[in-house]
Amino acid sequence: MKRREFLRGAAAGIMGGLGMTLAACSTAPAASPTTATETTAGAATAPTTGQAPAQSSSLPAVEWRMGTSWPVALDTIFGGVKQMTDRIAELSNGMFKITPFPAGELFPGTEVIQNVSQGAVEIGHSALYYYMGLNPAFAIGTTLPFGLTAQQHNSWLYYGGGNEAMDKVGVDFNITMFPAGNTAAQMGGWFRKEINTVADMNGLKMRIPGLGGKVMERLGVVPQTIAAGEIFQALSTGAIDAAEWVGPYDDEKLGLPEAAQYYYSPGWWEPGPALHTIANSAAFNALPKEYQTYMRLASLELNLSMMAKYDALNNDALERILSSGKVEWKVYSDEIMIAAQKAAFEIYAENSASTPIFKEIFDSWMVFRQKVQKWHHVNELPFNNFVKNNPV
Repeated sequence: MKRREFLRGAAAGIMGGLGMTLAACSTAPAASPTTATETTAGAATAPTTGQAPAQSSSLPAVEWRMGTSWPVALDTIFGGVKQMTDRIAELSNGMFKITPFPAGELFPGTEVIQNVSQGAVEIGHSALYYYMGLNPAFAIGTTLPFGLTAQQHNSWLYYGGGNEAMDKVGVDFNITMFPAGNTAAQMGGWFRKEINTVADMNGLKMRIPGLGGKVMERLGVVPQTIAAGEIFQALSTGAIDAAEWVGPYDDEKLGLPEAAQYYYSPGWWEPGPALHTIANSAAFNALPKEYQTYMRLASLELNLSMMAKYDALNNDALERILSSGKVEWKVYSDEIMIAAQKAAFEIYAENSASTPIFKEIFDSWMVFRQKVQKWHHVNELPFNNFVKNNPV
């Protein structure tokens, strides 16, 4: 079944109350989607679902190990992964069990794709942009600096050809990927000193991965790759001068408000970063179709719930951080933002020139970006500006 057809049916089940119904249907598999028809290119009719089939008693017991990029302390991300694997076990009546392991327990958190590809573990959960050294097109699957918001990125993935585009990248690595989480717009990082100009950034050692790190490098920053659990130690001791992670809720859990004084926004390099379930393709294709469906459904559920949880928690965490009096919230200057955006699109042009699959995906992504941003500027932006400027 094509992913787009599957998601049209699956999304209807989830939107119609998956959070309640899946918990009650552990004795039967999820509803089987009915293929939707397209009326125009890129437009779909309302999704429909069919009658849930009876579960076969002959389904095998399967146990997998999952390597992740996340420390246990992050209950939003690692906790969300555990929620996903628990859901798969529930849907399969305990016959399909996946055990998630935190970063570093099986292998480093930035080596998930390598280990899944080679079959060291059957499945993983990570951010694809950690692997842009394997193929720069992986970064597009997570997020691009000055790219799409979380809502826009999901639209691209599910209905703009994004998932199909990332499948093309995954083929070369024997992996099958599903969006499974999004942090929504991230913060702009922690700095031990105030920065106002591009010159202020020259020589700063900053923990920042992906294309955001490449852009920062163009501005004079020395990007560092440091696992989440090691950021506090590096920042608090001065081994690095700045660091970014996610946002207030997770940053607070990692202790970052105790390590640096200045907290910047926005995280222009990660306006809507997706996380992914990453399965070994050979192992995934060998699963019963029912188990494949459970994995897709649980990933889709996590993709919805993680972003909602972050939005519910981040403001309270930010207020706690600022109320301590130890931290100052700052906004990046226009000079820095303009320079960063210019550098970002120069890098995209260079990647397009050197990597054909990056160019193929990026060109299509840019067309989608223009359309979805135009729509949101017509509708969502005026609304958000109004409620901001006219508080009740």
